[in-house]
Amino acid sequence: MQDEYRTVARPGVHETEVNRSRFLCALAPAATEQEAQDFVARVRKEHTDATHNCFAYVIGADAAIRKASDDGEPGGTAGVPMLQMLLRRDMRYVVAVVTRYYGGVKLGAGGLIRAYGGSVGEALDSLGTLTRRRFRLATVTVDHQRAGKLQNDLRATGREVRDVRYGEAVTIEIGLPDADVDAFRGWLADATAGTAGLELGGEAYGDA
Repeated sequence: MQDEYRTVARPGVHETEVNRSRFLCALAPAATEQEAQDFVARVRKEHTDATHNCFAYVIGADAAIRKASDDGEPGGTAGVPMLQMLLRRDMRYVVAVVTRYYGGVKLGAGGLIRAYGGSVGEALDSLGTLTRRRFRLATVTVDHQRAGKLQNDLRATGREVRDVRYGEAVTIEIGLPDADVDAFRGWLADATAGTAGLELGGEAYGDA
């Protein structure tokens, strides 16, 4: 698995103009291929009068699913450069649709490649990106007396407290980089005089 990946910070649209053609790049996070396809369909419905609605998306932290469409532009001049820009920027779980309104001046293959790829790059710069890092879910169980101080200590040392549940004991769910697990065991034993329990769970991705 990838240790980290980047994705777009928020959905949005960025517009550029090249030789009187308007290029509107709509970007959005997409957790699944279906979400990406639904987003493409929505943009196409919104811009039915456009000359082209080309798209590219990358799903999976390891970029397992990647698709691109030229939507009638000459083969390889739109969807592929859009996809290449997403991959070059290490973007994952993201979908891009570039809507073109033709302005009367032909751009040629090189011009189209630059315009479509550049439109995605400018949109990423405009909307911003997030880095998400792989971590191990871990559950700490501790008595009520020590729970408050432990939560403060966890936050003070930069560890993400994801959930706290109160029962007979207090259960604190945190995220840990795999490389930190052994060191954390030692730290937890010291912080709670060996009274806390630690249970490791599965892996997930969170904001870096």
